[in-house]
Amino acid sequence: MPGRIWKPTRRDINDLKRHIRKGTVVYTVRENHNKFSGGSTIPWIDKHAYAAHEFTWRSPITGSWMTGHMSVDALFAMSVDGLVYEQPPAGMREIGDPGPQVSGPLGDGYEGILDEAEIGGLWKQVRDGSNPRTRRAPGNWRV
Repeated sequence: MPGRIWKPTRRDINDLKRHIRKGTVVYTVRENHNKFSGGSTIPWIDKHAYAAHEFTWRSPITGSWMTGHMSVDALFAMSVDGLVYEQPPAGMREIGDPGPQVSGPLGDGYEGILDEAEIGGLWKQVRDGSNPRTRRAPGNWRV
């Protein structure tokens, strides 16, 4: 069962305010920015994800339940689709969850074979790296 969905109408907003008790969790849909600075999209980032909001305290001024710094009215205003859900929306990941895995596992039989040029480059990085005897002391900004 998908649970209740409240729309941004006066009737549904008041219904949600009556439904809320301390510890009530509701969900809204957020938009992820999945574009590079050049305007091309990042294909492995979902366009939308949901966020969970738990009502934990009452505003001393208005007396309405608050989730973090937001009231019920603010939840409707910041939701992408304008809806507030009782259950997490189906087919979406939570905004704090890691994204899908882009590359697959390498498998059991994979052997990373390095040629002479790659090994030489790695040794050069080690040689040219920071020498613990000659580097400056931590916390000292002078060069």
